Amino acid sequence: MSDEKEVLVVASKIKNYIREKSEMNTSANVFEILSDKIRAMCDQAIENARNDKRKTVKDRDFQ
Repeated sequence: MSDEKEVLVVASKIKNYIREKSEMNTSANVFEILSDKIRAMCDQAIENARNDKRKTVKDRDFQ
């Protein structure tokens, strides 16, 4: 199992996106928060797939 606090996003991609959209810098703490949000979304998608008795998480499980 992966570490619960592992960063799940590519920091350079997020930094570049924010800079291009806003000319703003990105705090290092952003990546931890984004990773927490992604984990929560994935956990919900997993539950949705389980409720449908599937072993594959699909895009529709995130909606």
